[in-house]
Amino acid sequence: MKGVELYGQVRHAVVIEGLSRREAARRFGVDPRTVAKMLVFSVPPGYRRSRPPARPKLGPFVGIIDRILEDDKSRPAKQRHTSKRIFERLRAEHGYGGGLTIVKDYVLLQRQRQREMFVPLRHDPGPEPVCRPFALDVEGRIPAAFQDEVRLVTSGTVRRATGLLTQEMVPDTI
Repeated sequence: MKGVELYGQVRHAVVIEGLSRREAARRFGVDPRTVAKMLVFSVPPGYRRSRPPARPKLGPFVGIIDRILEDDKSRPAKQRHTSKRIFERLRAEHGYGGGLTIVKDYVLLQRQRQREMFVPLRHDPGPEPVCRPFALDVEGRIPAAFQDEVRLVTSGTVRRATGLLTQEMVPDTI
């Protein structure tokens, strides 16, 4: 698998330097089709399935498992079916001939899909931090000290920083 660094180098060579795709393939020792993929994706995309996995043994019983899991939502947690109990019911009541692992994997996947999802709040960065300098000396002389108010680009919060002209700014609060 190609690394992120190689992706960046190839993208830079083709987009910024104006190198042809074929020449970039020669320079970096990759196939021209790989160069085309590197230009489409900024980072390696990883493995992508073209279609869902075939389940020849489990396929006919998927509806039954889904119905059991749906019925379990209204039950207390202690009374819900485990993967093993679903497997045992499939064998006893419906003549399932597959293995336990296949049932466990499917039940785990379905339960993960049914979980409540939380999307974290995201603050897009602004163009640059907004600084408002406050001069502490009003008589027109060069101030010996200063105070800046900085609005952070990612969170939008305002922080004050003070300092002397001979030192770096020190935030008042963190």
